[in-house]
Amino acid sequence: MSDKNEIVADGAVLVKVEGLSKKFCKDLKTSLWYGLKDLVSGVSGSTEDRLLRPKEFWAVKDISFELRRGECLGLIGHNGAGKSTLLKILNGLINPDAGKVTMKGRIGALIELGAGFNPILSGRENIYNNGAILGFSRKEIDSKLEAIIAFAELEDFIDMPVQHYSSGMKVRLGFAVAAQMEPDVLIIDEVLAVGDLGFILKCFKTIDTILPHTAVIFVSHSMPMISRICSQIVLMDRGESKFQGGDVGKAIDLYYNRFAINESSVVYTDSCIELNHSAVLAEKYEKNIAQLPWREKLEFLFEFNILAPIKDYEFFIIIIDKEQRPVARFKQNNFDLSPKSNSSVISFKASHNDLQLSKGVYSVNLAVRERMSKNPVYRINGILPFQITDKDETWEPFLLTSSFESISN
Repeated sequence: MSDKNEIVADGAVLVKVEGLSKKFCKDLKTSLWYGLKDLVSGVSGSTEDRLLRPKEFWAVKDISFELRRGECLGLIGHNGAGKSTLLKILNGLINPDAGKVTMKGRIGALIELGAGFNPILSGRENIYNNGAILGFSRKEIDSKLEAIIAFAELEDFIDMPVQHYSSGMKVRLGFAVAAQMEPDVLIIDEVLAVGDLGFILKCFKTIDTILPHTAVIFVSHSMPMISRICSQIVLMDRGESKFQGGDVGKAIDLYYNRFAINESSVVYTDSCIELNHSAVLAEKYEKNIAQLPWREKLEFLFEFNILAPIKDYEFFIIIIDKEQRPVARFKQNNFDLSPKSNSSVISFKASHNDLQLSKGVYSVNLAVRERMSKNPVYRINGILPFQITDKDETWEPFLLTSSFESISN
């Protein structure tokens, strides 16, 4: 529950979640039957924690946290982890089965594309509706109207029905209303992913401006966005908190480690060559992932079976980061690829000294092509996961060795 008109002192707790739990049923018929039984028995779902019944599961299980003005809580986890359910409980859209939520001050939410908008009303009319819901008077909304329209960049479309807006236009209007009204608590779901880059950058600048006076709850699958603004993290998995605290770097590493070992996939082959064996040469492994300290030697071992007359091949070893973006490629030097002693196998090592990729989990995409014709003959993605370890948390892709020296005037 919340009191929109309550004046909250700086540093006070604006959001307090205590033992929050919510269960759902996997089929509608059974869910309706359980609901009817609960009504007849007079059980209040928000005050009593019951055991799971057949076909039920916990969407949110025993989540607790506190959030003060000036703090930003990042909710992360894979799809189905319970993040959106938790946000809907916080925003009052659904009731919990157990636990308590206390929220103070005005609450702005952007948790679903187009949520809170009446599609047949214009953008201007929806601004007044949303402002009234937040507890603002018409005079207060009048004073903010032009700023909202300008921020949303909808001057030419503000009197058009929202049902005709594109998804990007709805996001711009929703964020403009939620942020420009300067709520005490601002809840943002993944909807910012719909916006273009320019608008996203403008949104983050606005969050920077209002954050000292607001408590922000932010949900995203983009870890750069999470690391950009969040001061604490709740990592959810199957409704439960698997990590909670202010070590944002550790939380993001745990999030990525869940996806670190994926099944490799051959995306192309012309049946003349195939990968038989590959490895990262390292002294330490954790959960089958090679552990390499920053600035160590990165060394790969490859063995290929040759299934057709040998040709002169080029090998492309492409390093992929945690978000599946290519960040580096090994440059191949000239070396003899002829099979030894009439063997039908090619084996070689590829290495790089003084590894300066920043801390994190990486993997390899491997491509092979004929040197003369440039025709591709083989490609496999998602092999050889390895983790670079270091004491420093760095979100830029490279942590470069460097020297600083003073210059006397």
